[in-house]
Amino acid sequence: MGEMFGVIFTLTLMAFALAMDAFSVGLGMGMFKLRLRQIFKIGMIIGFFHIWMPLLGMIAGKFLSNKFGEFATYVGGGLLLLLGIQMIWSGFKKEDTSMITPVGWGLILFGFTVSLDSFSVGLTLGIYGAQTVLVLACFGITATILTWLGLLIGRKVQGWLGSYSEALGGSILLAFGIKLLIG
Repeated sequence: MGEMFGVIFTLTLMAFALAMDAFSVGLGMGMFKLRLRQIFKIGMIIGFFHIWMPLLGMIAGKFLSNKFGEFATYVGGGLLLLLGIQMIWSGFKKEDTSMITPVGWGLILFGFTVSLDSFSVGLTLGIYGAQTVLVLACFGITATILTWLGLLIGRKVQGWLGSYSEALGGSILLAFGIKLLIG
């Protein structure tokens, strides 16, 4: 029972780190005074992509693990390190990015882009043989909730956390990458 709690806690922490970019973009998007129906839909789309992208990554990771064994383990740890560094870097970089409108294809593109990092983490988790259903549930639920929170807070507050949330998520992934490489 204690081991299962530890696994769920670790996966939820990873899911939290991955969803921080959706949260921070949601803060900005929420300032456009979206209707609650739009907020609900955006959160569901982000959650959907945070299920499918890691699933594809896990399938690829299991394949790599079966074919390349220990080498794949180092690749997975390295991917988490790189992803963590990239998220920290972009969190502190002061660059205005063009806002993708959260409707139609713009919403699909938004969901895809904020979940790309979850493919890499899914790849790593596939290499390590993580429990697929548990991973997908943690990632999907956490991403949906954090997106909703970002959008709702963005409606109320004008950008007080912003890019620092992405840097926090990157720090968490960086720590997991180091842990996996050290053993």
